[in-house]
Amino acid sequence: MSETVVRRRRGQGSARRNEILAAAIEEFAAGGYKGTSLATVAERVGLTQQGLLHYFPSKEALLVAVLEKRDEMDAAMGDSPRDLADFAEVVTRNTDRRELVQLHTVLSAEGVTEHHPAHNYFHSRYMGLRDRTTEQLRERHGDTLPSGLAPEDAAALVIAAMDGLRLQWLYDPDSVQMPGLIKMLADVLTSPARGGNPGAAED
Repeated sequence: MSETVVRRRRGQGSARRNEILAAAIEEFAAGGYKGTSLATVAERVGLTQQGLLHYFPSKEALLVAVLEKRDEMDAAMGDSPRDLADFAEVVTRNTDRRELVQLHTVLSAEGVTEHHPAHNYFHSRYMGLRDRTTEQLRERHGDTLPSGLAPEDAAALVIAAMDGLRLQWLYDPDSVQMPGLIKMLADVLTSPARGGNPGAAED
């Protein structure tokens, strides 16, 4: 078999994998892990279930590939915030990617259960995001932000706000202005506190 034929077949296989992943993203976003069947994904791309298993040996393997694909898409879009204000840019881009926002929201909620196939992925993702954001805030502001909050607390707050706003936005995209709200939160967290230090314990 010539190298040209081998390359052509690899290219066709890669295109088919991407087609399957695109269909799987939509199905997992709509039905979650439990509500999605390999048969449905296979039917959408004109394959039998056995044919799909040639590309992804199990439903769990397909889920892992979908999550990795989402990470690749995030990286390509530059979704790696370096300061709190950068989170507003991330959510601005997310408003054009409703499918991926819903995929994240549905699977991260399901993944809370310890034995869910996505549990370790989301556990590591959140820990990594908190750690990176905390470190970036500490490099920029030291051990205390102008608002009086510790970097780790500010990081947890903005990540929680993003998740909550994404959920509300999925229900009511016309009323929930995610970028503006995240920008407001970033301004509050990085501005001097009014009327006392919110990070200080009450006597």
